[in-house]
Amino acid sequence: MQMRTVKIFLSFILLFTMLAPTGFAEEKNDNIENKVELADDAQSAILIERDTGTVLYEKAADKKLPPASMTKIMTMLLIMEALDEGKIKLDEKVRTSEYAASMGGSQIFLEPGEEMTVDELLRGIAIASGNDATVAMAEHIAGSNEAFVEMMNKKAKELGLKNTNFKNATGLPAEDHYSTARDMAIMSKELLKYDLITKYTGVYEDYLRENTDKKFWLVNTNRLVKFYPGVDGVKTGYTSEAKYCLSATAKKDGMRVIAVVMGASTPKDRNRQITKMLDYAFSQYKTHPMYERNQPIAKVKVSKGDKSSINAVTSEPISLLTKKGENIDNIKQELVIHEEIKAPIQKGDELGKLILKKGDKIVVESPLVADKDVKAASWWKLFKRMMGDFVKISE
Repeated sequence: MQMRTVKIFLSFILLFTMLAPTGFAEEKNDNIENKVELADDAQSAILIERDTGTVLYEKAADKKLPPASMTKIMTMLLIMEALDEGKIKLDEKVRTSEYAASMGGSQIFLEPGEEMTVDELLRGIAIASGNDATVAMAEHIAGSNEAFVEMMNKKAKELGLKNTNFKNATGLPAEDHYSTARDMAIMSKELLKYDLITKYTGVYEDYLRENTDKKFWLVNTNRLVKFYPGVDGVKTGYTSEAKYCLSATAKKDGMRVIAVVMGASTPKDRNRQITKMLDYAFSQYKTHPMYERNQPIAKVKVSKGDKSSINAVTSEPISLLTKKGENIDNIKQELVIHEEIKAPIQKGDELGKLILKKGDKIVVESPLVADKDVKAASWWKLFKRMMGDFVKISE
């Protein structure tokens, strides 16, 4: 689809008390001291800032490895998308199949035919890493476990993940089931667009079936939620093949970072390395928030729709990232909108992109999306609209 540039340039003079400008943090880790070794015991690791996706540290980040239960990051992402699109609701009941109840490994001990709400199952997945809860939700969303795995791989392709392939929704050992630290960080970044998710992943302990004799205690498999200030997600993983894995996120002073470790020797080594990575990010970098997710940026005309225009809104939080002590000024905004936007349009469809520049250099480029559905207009509505426009011209 062709694009046209809407020439709207806004200079942002941000009032921060900082030192003289020294430039922006690079998206590659050329600006990182090569001597810094943050993940000495991991097979693979990466550290990124959430809003910009800037890589702050990496070690063999594209090495294909079994992700174990970090697989559930993609599972939770598809659950959050379904909630956001109104396809499912938190209070709706989900019935457990024989297959879901048969899952081994981590579980919340669902019984065949047992019903729980989406909210309860999401807690079982995010906090306790329940394989049975995961499969129950997969079947509820896609109709079957196999169809849900197809959705997972399709979403991976949409996100541009070239080194990820899923064979199940749980992360239980399976041939040709793999991912990388970089891909897991991108999945985590996408998941964290949904503010609701940390209300689950950031809980250290909770209960299911509270008012029954089968009350079940949930304890977060990510111990850093309790022991590292600001950590509120995302997902651990362990199998004998994968070793100890974790994609962790923490927020401090308005900056959210994601640290991924794969293949650590012990839980202690995994948490130690994640802690070093988080400490490094918060001591060296600063985020300058520009826009929240779903913030309207432009009104866009829609052709042949039941609405004549629609808001183009931000698809994610948008920020600028600098090393601590750097200054930002004279940031220009450029909107690039699709040349012709025709109905039907679904909420979340891309309408263009927002670009932030410092001089000629692009420092942020982010999709703008539709804030609501637009149905195709009936011929009668189009006729009345055309006659109304004709009258206006005549006047």
